[in-house]
Amino acid sequence: MNNIHQQPTGYGVELPKWFLDARDVLPQRLPDPEERIRTVNHLATRTVAEGAGGPFAALVIDRQDGDIIAAGVNLVLHSGLASSHAEMVALGIAQTRKRAWNLAAAGEGPLLVVNAQPCAMCLGAIIWSGIGALEFSVEGVEVERLTGFDEGPVPSNWREQLKARGIEVATGRLRDESLDVLRQFRDRVDDGSATLYNGG
Repeated sequence: MNNIHQQPTGYGVELPKWFLDARDVLPQRLPDPEERIRTVNHLATRTVAEGAGGPFAALVIDRQDGDIIAAGVNLVLHSGLASSHAEMVALGIAQTRKRAWNLAAAGEGPLLVVNAQPCAMCLGAIIWSGIGALEFSVEGVEVERLTGFDEGPVPSNWREQLKARGIEVATGRLRDESLDVLRQFRDRVDDGSATLYNGG
């Protein structure tokens, strides 16, 4: 029988050692947009190889100097938490590091870089986290088509909604490389070496 007094007193995401090792060799600064996408693609590929989650990675970057504030990868399988998307992990680490739920509280909101368009949940987090700009490579419809993931009820006017909140959006950079990461994931799902945890 379930007893409310036996529930956990907290929850969280524990970053795996392989991710800490990968993060520790990142450059301090990534001002070049293509290098940012290459970096998230590399981390996304590693995430799948390690069995931690889906083929997604994210960076939070200071728009003034290009410094990496935080890096995150999809840790849904590793953590057992459906909310542990790459964007959520990166934003949570950035907010913890800055000790602020609003990353724009001290000035210009940082840049969020992802290899694929954020899902419905992550779009909400972007709006309320203080992010000032978003860069991603692959559109959500392509993510669903290539991987089978369900990206949720993303509004058709999501770009306009972000723009109305002062959040810039840039897309499509290194699209072919990012599509390759998603195709490799799907191949691994098909051969049983990766898990599609929320197929549509």
